[in-house]
Amino acid sequence: MIAIVKYNAGNIRSVLTSVRRLGYDCMITDDPDDLRKANKVILPGVGEAGSAMKHLREHGLDKVIRDLNKPVLGICLGLQLLCKWSDEGETECLGIYDAIVKKLPPGDKVPHMGWDNFRWMSGDLFNGVKQEDDVYYVHSYCTGINEDTIAGAFYIIPFSAAMRKKNFWSTQFHPEKSAGIGERIMKNFLDL
Repeated sequence: MIAIVKYNAGNIRSVLTSVRRLGYDCMITDDPDDLRKANKVILPGVGEAGSAMKHLREHGLDKVIRDLNKPVLGICLGLQLLCKWSDEGETECLGIYDAIVKKLPPGDKVPHMGWDNFRWMSGDLFNGVKQEDDVYYVHSYCTGINEDTIAGAFYIIPFSAAMRKKNFWSTQFHPEKSAGIGERIMKNFLDL
């Protein structure tokens, strides 16, 4: 069973549909026991870091997520919440990655919304994916390239398109909205 974390963020139903389309059983839940029992956990989301972390703390999910030793995938806001700090709302996050989330600087249009490819990528999450393949982004905040970055992208500045530390993977892009390439990336995670 795949558990999709419910924490009052948007886009959770799209992830549910994507996972089911790939043939996996899944549920949307904010029950800590469900997360502990699941084979894999997905922390998706579109939203604001401060209110998202507030919901996770109020439901005891922050501690549970930190303690998970099974594969966990953070998507977009989920990646940002796995970092130690977000400038959005001056928010202390989960601290899996030793990285700070910052607002994209002025330049091109913010939010970064649309299709972009990778500057580079590595690891099992990207089996069968090419550097020139496009994935879909919608974000105003990001984390820079750091020791946990497994894929880099560029929009105004270089940023982490994907990160990994131990059993935690994450993507700044939305695999559930990235057509066949995103489906491949999601399947790679679900097959880990």
